[in-house]
Amino acid sequence: MSKTAQSKALPPFHLLIPAAGKASRMGLDIPKPYLKINGRAILRHTIDKFLGYDTLKSIAVMVNEEHIDLYHEAVQGLDMCQFVIGAKSRKLSVYNGLKYLSDSKPEDVVLIHDAARPLVQCADIDDLLEVMKQSEAATLATPISDSLIKDNQPIDRDNMWAIQTPQACKFGVLKAAHEQFKDDDSFTDDAGVIRAAGHKVEVISSSRQNIKITTQGDLEMAKTMMSKAIETRTASGYDVHAFEAEPSNRKLMMGGVEIDYPLALAGHSDADVVLHAITDALLGSINEGDIGTHFPPSDPQWKDVDSALFLKEVTHLIAQRGGVVQFIDVTIMAEAPKIGPYRTAMQQRITDIAGLSPARVSIKATTTEKLGFTGRKEGIACQALATVQLPVTD
Repeated sequence: MSKTAQSKALPPFHLLIPAAGKASRMGLDIPKPYLKINGRAILRHTIDKFLGYDTLKSIAVMVNEEHIDLYHEAVQGLDMCQFVIGAKSRKLSVYNGLKYLSDSKPEDVVLIHDAARPLVQCADIDDLLEVMKQSEAATLATPISDSLIKDNQPIDRDNMWAIQTPQACKFGVLKAAHEQFKDDDSFTDDAGVIRAAGHKVEVISSSRQNIKITTQGDLEMAKTMMSKAIETRTASGYDVHAFEAEPSNRKLMMGGVEIDYPLALAGHSDADVVLHAITDALLGSINEGDIGTHFPPSDPQWKDVDSALFLKEVTHLIAQRGGVVQFIDVTIMAEAPKIGPYRTAMQQRITDIAGLSPARVSIKATTTEKLGFTGRKEGIACQALATVQLPVTD
């Protein structure tokens, strides 16, 4: 849940992101959701705004089938993010997303948000979800402040609003409205479809910062708004686990990969010494304590849990702060088992969890020349270094 919403019991919601257009107005080879700002796709910046909500139940992105590879690159490491093949219009793409949510209850809240609105503010999302406790539908919007003319005649701007997203609606109402107007492709947003079906749409005043990137000028404006002084931080993590005294039904896990060895490592979670060291390094980069602070071994919910969850949570935390993980370097210290046969699999698994390319994850291994507890094959140690870029906050 976002920091501004921690005191509020916001309703659970599903998120649909239409991103199937060709972005012809940009005049570029790459569709606008996949253009990069600060090293990340616009789509990824947009998704990151919602990942901090613990009431987020699912994310579905409506994707042009020609852009599947671009989509996978943009959302690498986000397991909860699914894609649905979009359609020739935004309205039909959203309807495809609703079919993906076919098991939802009529009262479930659905948010529809433009892929190219990465500057939406969490406080505005909070306000929208708060209104949905009592409403069937709502949308973010900003009041028109500029003078308006049509056919060279002035238009009264009082009570005129520029509609934004996200737009929110109860699933049953939204699906029925789309089905009622399934043959009418004149609607430009879901709020219009809902109004046409006879339902009231609450209008929530929101930030003017929530621009939609449509033209090259919009892109340059977004880059300016999102550009902050960036600093590079490097932090280390270190972890040690002893082998269990006797074989058990537990598996030896390292780097998110099951290792063929008779003894597992002892620990409260799955005792993945590699993922624990990486998690601590990333936490160090944002000055957020250590793994025990966030996932204490005294808490039974973490017993035997897959340590990928820890790494994933911390990478999300970094993303929410506008950070980008640049590189992870791991050194495993073990006399046994041999790491070489598993190095590539570990690299790929860490890549998947943290949303990086394989070129940004280094896995090395060494022995301690039979010295110390690792040399006696009593356990395994791991050291990790993480390099992270973050906006300067002071």
